[in-house]
Amino acid sequence: MQTHEFEEIRTEFLERVNQAVYCCASTIDRQGRPRSRILHTFWEGNTGWVTTEPNSLKARHLEQNPFMSLGYIHDPAKPVYVDCVAEWIHDRPTKQHVWDLFLNTAPPLGFDPAPIFGSIDEPNPGGIQFGLLKFTPYRILLYQIPGLSTIWTPAP
Repeated sequence: MQTHEFEEIRTEFLERVNQAVYCCASTIDRQGRPRSRILHTFWEGNTGWVTTEPNSLKARHLEQNPFMSLGYIHDPAKPVYVDCVAEWIHDRPTKQHVWDLFLNTAPPLGFDPAPIFGSIDEPNPGGIQFGLLKFTPYRILLYQIPGLSTIWTPAP
């Protein structure tokens, strides 16, 4: 089944990604090869967030190619695949909003970012800085074995 209406998949999508908490995230390296890592994401509807170090290998990959593929597999018969565009968010109000989302949500989805990043404005004692990536999906696949899978894409 295909849909352009996010509301048709919202509940199932959020339930699945929130149960998984972590996803396998792939970028494309400078030689055009896929590179995967684990990310702890937070979804607000069809907008995804990840707190991450802005000077990471992932950041260098995204400079060349902003597309990412995220795979959530809490239940192997019901994986979720999100193909998206990643962009760095620099404005402080949005960074504060996402910091607070993670801080004020119960574990395992929520966590205190301070031990990892220090603060929004100042790196931790080891020099790790707070960075914020926003994920904007252009395709979400709610896979179902057996059964009918659903693909969401934004309206053209």
